[in-house]
Amino acid sequence: MITNIYEEGLGKCEANHSSLTPLGFLSRAADVYPNLLAVIDGDTRKTWSEVSRRCKKMASALKKLHIGKGDTVACLAPNSLLSYEAHFGVPMSGAVLNAINTRLDAPTIAFILEHGEAQVLLVDAELSSLAVEALSLVDREILIVEVDAPEVESNVTRFSKLSHVNAMNYDAFIESGDEFEPWHWPDDEWDAISLNYTSGTTGNPKGVVYHHRGAYLNAMSNIVGWQMPHHPVYLWTLPMFHCNGWCFPWTLAAIAGTSVCIRQVNSTTIYQSIAEHRVSHFCGAPIIMNMIINADASERQEFDHHVKMMTAAAPPPASVLASMEEEGFDVTHVYGLTETYGPAVICSWNEQWDELKSDEKAAKKSRQGVRYHALERLDVMDPQTMSSVQRTGEQMGESMFGGNIVMKGYLKNPEATREAFAGGWFHSGDLGVMHDDNYMELKDRSKDIIISGGENISSIEVENCLYGHPQIIEAAVVAKPHEKWGETPCAFVAVTSDSGLTEAQVIDYCRGKIAHFKAPRNVIFGELPKTSTGKIQKFKLREKALGV
Repeated sequence: MITNIYEEGLGKCEANHSSLTPLGFLSRAADVYPNLLAVIDGDTRKTWSEVSRRCKKMASALKKLHIGKGDTVACLAPNSLLSYEAHFGVPMSGAVLNAINTRLDAPTIAFILEHGEAQVLLVDAELSSLAVEALSLVDREILIVEVDAPEVESNVTRFSKLSHVNAMNYDAFIESGDEFEPWHWPDDEWDAISLNYTSGTTGNPKGVVYHHRGAYLNAMSNIVGWQMPHHPVYLWTLPMFHCNGWCFPWTLAAIAGTSVCIRQVNSTTIYQSIAEHRVSHFCGAPIIMNMIINADASERQEFDHHVKMMTAAAPPPASVLASMEEEGFDVTHVYGLTETYGPAVICSWNEQWDELKSDEKAAKKSRQGVRYHALERLDVMDPQTMSSVQRTGEQMGESMFGGNIVMKGYLKNPEATREAFAGGWFHSGDLGVMHDDNYMELKDRSKDIIISGGENISSIEVENCLYGHPQIIEAAVVAKPHEKWGETPCAFVAVTSDSGLTEAQVIDYCRGKIAHFKAPRNVIFGELPKTSTGKIQKFKLREKALGV
């Protein structure tokens, strides 16, 4: 009998194998750089040893409440010390972190809390009113842990009117834990580490499940792809609730960087933070670039160092990229989805492009690029035949992904998971081309998702809202290009013959039903174009929206 000599007697054991997890980055940072600054949150400063100790105590406090593997701990907070600590403390207990979009409305947050079966909600006092409203719609027992916010002290009694809710102060909660209790290293790197909700193509958001292995690998891939040095100073303009901050909370622990948290993201706070803390890196949607280059003199502050920015969503216009370079910012374009842990494609720069003219450089830089180091497979394919498109930059297909930084799947939605993974690839729903140098470039979205300021808006959710108005008989929503936000919803509606509806009334109606950023910015009245089978022709509406 033939045996494999490299297997016999050479199996996995505790000495030579551990499950990959980004949680180990925190322990290493605390051991190697205990006194380096880890987090700046307003007037609060925490070193790596302090953050590590607090996260271990959070994990212990959760375990004392019998929260562990398979349980969900939600977090509703802006970029802050709480948000950062939750990315370690929650999974260190074995539980799964569900960082919730703070811009959502109460009914959507309530759906997420119910669907994700959250047992604990960590909440910033600034968002307590929103939390109370959402919790009033939830029919399950939840422990609320509230943290102080600037000018808003924690007051857990505000939750007392909710009979199914218990509440306590965050600091008291942390102090109830034991920093010396061993924290939970995952038994299997396939174990879930976080749960993120995305709009998808339906009104109700889908729960995207990440595992420890993917989070570890993408955290490391951020470092390699962006060529990050040790001890960067990172400014949090990208929300930590968005794809777990593109895995950068874990990235920064791996290289012992400093997180600078700002609650209000605007030109003044960005420039002030860069100048005061000598920020070296930050991420954000194209709207952040617009804030920077359009800031007036009163909002700016001088700084004498170079700053790197990573941006995603719609390709930045050539003029914007040129302006950013003039301001001292080096922009890297990436692409990914919630289902790929954030960035999974990067426009890696080739030195020979340095000689190109500025507009030619911008054209190269605005392409989505090549696969991340931790992504095994990337292609543009015909979704019907599953064959690759020609690498001519002309034949359109669907961008598809395969590998360790693709989600586990959609929570409690096996049908959507099977559909997303059909043919052994993750189907993004985004349409693009592949160039002869193997760089991918997106051209359109097959999903009717509107990306506004880096946030996904489901056109179906907005349409369902519009259809709820008694005077609206037909509705369709498409993306309209916007200089500041990238895209905004544009609504086309047909109304009853006796209707006197105005654009402002329709917008106000939507704002009363859904989150403000999802409401249409423009409303066009009239008959909607349809196919012979009665299907609304959205491509015609997109063309019309360009002229509004």
